[in-house]
Amino acid sequence: MKVFSRRHLVKGALFGAAGSFLTLHRMDLARAGLALPAVKKMVGDRVVLGRTGIKLSRLAMGSGTHGTRKTSMQARLGVYGFGDLLERAYDQGVNFFETADQYGTHEHMREGMRRVGKNNVVLLTKTRARTADETRKDLERFCRELGRDHLDVVLLHCMTSANWVKEMEGPMEVLSRAKEKGIIRAHGVSCHTLEALKLAARTPWVEVDQARINPIQAHMDADPTTVLGVLREMKAAGKGIIGMKILGQGALADQVDRAVAYAGKLDVLDAFTIGFGSTAQFEEIATKLPSLSVAA
Repeated sequence: MKVFSRRHLVKGALFGAAGSFLTLHRMDLARAGLALPAVKKMVGDRVVLGRTGIKLSRLAMGSGTHGTRKTSMQARLGVYGFGDLLERAYDQGVNFFETADQYGTHEHMREGMRRVGKNNVVLLTKTRARTADETRKDLERFCRELGRDHLDVVLLHCMTSANWVKEMEGPMEVLSRAKEKGIIRAHGVSCHTLEALKLAARTPWVEVDQARINPIQAHMDADPTTVLGVLREMKAAGKGIIGMKILGQGALADQVDRAVAYAGKLDVLDAFTIGFGSTAQFEEIATKLPSLSVAA
């Protein structure tokens, strides 16, 4: 007799027959020309990241709040403290862990993956390397630090130049070769200027983009309308799009409902990342997203 753990039961409830039934029901209604019921989005919904074929949860567990010099808020929670939070999120269906070298949370992510199974997690990390040699060394080190023989998504971190494609030819080539060898599954960039974002949209090499988006233009590349226009271009090109700065780096901390509703209703986003400082903060978002994501 097979014994099912609480984690298996939770995952089954989230992704079992009910989800299949809902899909079939919506297809039948659409064929009949009837209005489709509103679909509530869940943090643990499985989505496909652009054309990469990578299936991951709608919410990513971010680890870079104020994440410079390897001292992010999540890093300061400690390896086991943040590990507890990652494990709790996984139990609610969140299998997407997002990090970067500069956040100082690779060890924390490794602990989280140790608890839930390293191959059960979709892992994204980012490199600040500016040469081919630095990029090769980063990939080797990242795999060691994270305890993985492959990395799901690796991004060139914090592109700001309007000419970054030319400037980053070496790192881009290394990541392309790494994908061919199965060391990574997809590559792309995170952008921190409108010019860099526009260039990413028209660059075929970019399979995944991490873009800043929220309703009040807090720590964004431009106003929301302008940014969304670029993201729609990316979406049309089949790129995977992950939203970040959903809470405006804290500017929307007292307007969580507004921020989550905005991100939840953006079909241009495949997923979005939020950095939590406690289990209570995660639970608030997990509880509120289903109702807030339904379009009025």
